[in-house]
Amino acid sequence: MPFKVAIIGAGWYGCHIGSSLASLGFEVKIFEAERRTLHCASGNNQFRLHMGFHYARHHGTRQQSRDGFLRFLERYPDLSAPIAHNIYAVPNRDSLMDFPTYKMIMASSGIDFIETTQTKPWLENISGAVLAEERVLMIKHAREHFEERLANILQLNARVTSLKRFDTHVEVDGERFDYVIDATWGHFSDIPRDIFFEPTMLLYYEAKEPHPAITLVDGPLCSVYPTEDPSIFTLSSVVHTPLGQYASSEEAWAKLRSVDGELVAMKRAAMEEQIRRYVPHFADSFSYGGVQLSIKTKPMGKEDDRSCAIYRDGRTFSVLSGKIDTIFYATERILSLLEENNSKGPVARSFAIRDDILMPGFGGASR
Repeated sequence: MPFKVAIIGAGWYGCHIGSSLASLGFEVKIFEAERRTLHCASGNNQFRLHMGFHYARHHGTRQQSRDGFLRFLERYPDLSAPIAHNIYAVPNRDSLMDFPTYKMIMASSGIDFIETTQTKPWLENISGAVLAEERVLMIKHAREHFEERLANILQLNARVTSLKRFDTHVEVDGERFDYVIDATWGHFSDIPRDIFFEPTMLLYYEAKEPHPAITLVDGPLCSVYPTEDPSIFTLSSVVHTPLGQYASSEEAWAKLRSVDGELVAMKRAAMEEQIRRYVPHFADSFSYGGVQLSIKTKPMGKEDDRSCAIYRDGRTFSVLSGKIDTIFYATERILSLLEENNSKGPVARSFAIRDDILMPGFGGASR
């Protein structure tokens, strides 16, 4: 008999996991508090489909991104688009590693790139650069895809207020399920890991003419990256995009609600000053468009770990990941844990090898 599974949150992970489980015969219901899918962090980011170039300091994140990138193209070929000119550059003095080390890490991870010296007139104050074939996510298409595919199992404007756990089942707002998957990144229930909530401010700009995507690595640097509209770019900064680190979701949301025009102007000035160190013609190439606010959930630590992890507490699963392309790892891990939880006990084993080998005094083989 297929299991009945509740999923809380209809971001990339909630939608993909729900779609996959439903395809396998599970009875699935997805609860989303907002009016549409991919509304919060899933639809408020740089829309980058990663290959691993961002994560020179964490092997697991690079490997999951590399593998997930290829699987995403296979599963969702229409939900991303190529970027004509995508540059990763290592600054002269501000990076945490030199360019040869960066290249060595990427090459040893099996991530394809092309070294380039054709960075003028866009870049200066760098020690080297590579071209990467990453892609941009098509968020509008993705929303349409999931809302159509999941129409019979998706409940929008459905904020879950009650989760009760029992040995044999769980109850979500009074409805009985075999399992529940929390895909809210700790906004609904706790994740058994040291994490923090990071409210963020992403800036939007319109390009006055075609411009490459530029990401400065590795460390407290910045990037300018296109959206599904090739003329609209995001500007993000490791230093200036975050608005703080908070122990609870409620504190992070309170910070977002306090954002005013003065803070936006201050952040904009700081981020534009930073990007102009490496992209000197930024002000001439882009016009400011607006701001986007969101909240990220991150693990504690300086090793830049954004890999995917699944946690199980009885009949409740929690998801934590920093990258969209690890949706496949998350689904397979949940299925593996479900199988483990419902398999029979260990099979009794006997060691019968003595019955199958030649013993002293054996007279010979027979047919």
